[in-house]
Amino acid sequence: MNGSQPITQNLQLLSQLSDAELQSVLLEGVSRTFALTIPQLPPQLYPAVANAYLLCRIVDTIEDEVSLTAEQKRQFCLAFIDIVKTGQQAESFAAELAPLLSEQTIPAEHSLIHLIPRVIAITHTLDAAQIDALACCVETMAKGMPVYQALDLHAGLKTMQDMDDYCYFVAGCVGEMLAKLFCHYSPQIDAHREELLKLSVSFGQGLQMTNILKDIWDDAKRGVCWLPQDIFTETGFNLAELTPETDDARFRLGLEHLISIAHDHLQNALTYTQLLPSHETGIRNFCLWALGMAVLTLKKIKQNLSFTDSSQVKITRKSVKTTIIACKLTARSNALLALLFNISSRDLKTPDWQYLPKSHTGE
Repeated sequence: MNGSQPITQNLQLLSQLSDAELQSVLLEGVSRTFALTIPQLPPQLYPAVANAYLLCRIVDTIEDEVSLTAEQKRQFCLAFIDIVKTGQQAESFAAELAPLLSEQTIPAEHSLIHLIPRVIAITHTLDAAQIDALACCVETMAKGMPVYQALDLHAGLKTMQDMDDYCYFVAGCVGEMLAKLFCHYSPQIDAHREELLKLSVSFGQGLQMTNILKDIWDDAKRGVCWLPQDIFTETGFNLAELTPETDDARFRLGLEHLISIAHDHLQNALTYTQLLPSHETGIRNFCLWALGMAVLTLKKIKQNLSFTDSSQVKITRKSVKTTIIACKLTARSNALLALLFNISSRDLKTPDWQYLPKSHTGE
């Protein structure tokens, strides 16, 4: 029976893997995208970044678990912050949480929760500065996300600032953590620390806004909307009236404005990447692949503003492969990267409309 199981569901086999193998298999199970991009990083960075993503995924799993009450989620999140910081009590935490997970949580995430003690043990093999960066990110995420879980979001967020704040808690803080890990890895990168930390928040927001726009209708099925009402108030549309049957030019214009804002954040992502040393092609590709796929997704949304399902704006495998090749060919040249970005994203800006983003800094 066990022999026919995917390895991500076979706890006995997983427990026999080396740290590097375990993290690789778990990443493949919970995110094919990150399983593709993280191995591009230098060997010195891979363990910390892979571990960081798994820690963040544990927080996501807690927050997304339908069987847990808001108070249970808050308590588990607070407890997990201490576990990441101290490395203690991971076994009892996993033993308490794992039986509570429902079938709506994917099997690979069930395994991840069971293996929290092993993931935390790997965390505490890292350097102190790396552990601190990971713990800071997990604390920000685990304290911020429950605030939004408690809100009635069927009619969206109230303002663009609320969307900025939400994006910071789920993605911007991850960007900050990655910038800290990159700076710890390289004194040359550390020379740009302050600028990278600021840009990293915007980088994260650009990626998260792309996901939000792509997943509008998937979220709507759960009675959730992450769009900001003030952007749509400007175009005359009430998000409380949004349904998959909506066919309204005012809504589409609001989407165009959000795409334009996301474009500005991705422009900052490009600047962030250009600040990295040109010889660090692994780190640059890690950033560029995510950036390129976000640009292509926004283009598909902009070309099909009346889409009603995320599958209609999902980029193809061929597009992913093309993005990877283009990034590899241009990764060392800031001028070529700028040219590639400008050409591929030229239709994402809304003419005669401007928004000046004020990203959450976490301060």
